[in-house]
Amino acid sequence: MKVLVATDKPFAKVAVDGIREIIESRGFEFALLEKYTTVEELYEAVKDVHALIIRSDKVTAEVMDHAPELKIVVRAGAGYDNVDLAAASAKNIVVMNTPGQNSNAVAELALGMMVFLARKKFNGASGTELRGKKLGIHAFGNVGRYVAEIAKGFGMEVYAFDPFVDTADIEKAGVHAVNSVESLYDTCQYISLHIPANEKTKKSINFELLKRLPKNATIVNTARKEVIHEEDLLKIMEERADISYISDITPDAKDAFETNFADRIFFTPKKAGAQTAEANINAGLAAARQIADYFLTGNTTFKVN
Repeated sequence: MKVLVATDKPFAKVAVDGIREIIESRGFEFALLEKYTTVEELYEAVKDVHALIIRSDKVTAEVMDHAPELKIVVRAGAGYDNVDLAAASAKNIVVMNTPGQNSNAVAELALGMMVFLARKKFNGASGTELRGKKLGIHAFGNVGRYVAEIAKGFGMEVYAFDPFVDTADIEKAGVHAVNSVESLYDTCQYISLHIPANEKTKKSINFELLKRLPKNATIVNTARKEVIHEEDLLKIMEERADISYISDITPDAKDAFETNFADRIFFTPKKAGAQTAEANINAGLAAARQIADYFLTGNTTFKVN
């Protein structure tokens, strides 16, 4: 079996070395494609591979068409919307992610951005503190749990809404569970988004929700830009000068936000949630282990298609 690591933004060398060791120690062949600039390079590299490890690289139906031996694709990270799941399923290709490996990195970024904007981007003006503020976590998965843990250290009062997590589990983490998303937005001055982008959630953060926010509220988005209804967010920010938006995902309407609300917004230049040495290494090694386990035992625990 041949395993290809294909990353236009490379893993750290220590991660690549670790992936290679895991793959070769299990008796598989290791191959590497880094910093490629054209899709044709990817097409050529995948023509004889059985497994593929990627980061934010796009694995389209066309890529799969050039990989007749491909059995499994693992996205080293939590999100997997860069893989065509329907095409993969049609070709009986297993797609996995590596949940939890970059959760702490994303959570630390979320809190860091909150501090940055609360302190007026460190421009010397008087800001506000996080202590005593109410933080609402919208989806209490791996990242949400880390956000709660760190936020409690800041002295924030933490709430969460997640219809897929038992109330008792949320309360056990020292977090107030609310029974509706509306209640979360009614209650919390900070809302941290951790929902996936799917047909139910796309543009779900809309005017009806946003208008419920208490005074001096901030939306923190380290999830996906598609979950925000950007036109509605622009509308509510126009109507209410007390609402702010910080995001690890540059919005489509970036120019409109920056032109009209420069002092109330912040966007990272590129998605940075998982951009730590630790997350980079953890996700890459997890991907390699999952591929080896799949080929050796058939384990599909983290299958997403």
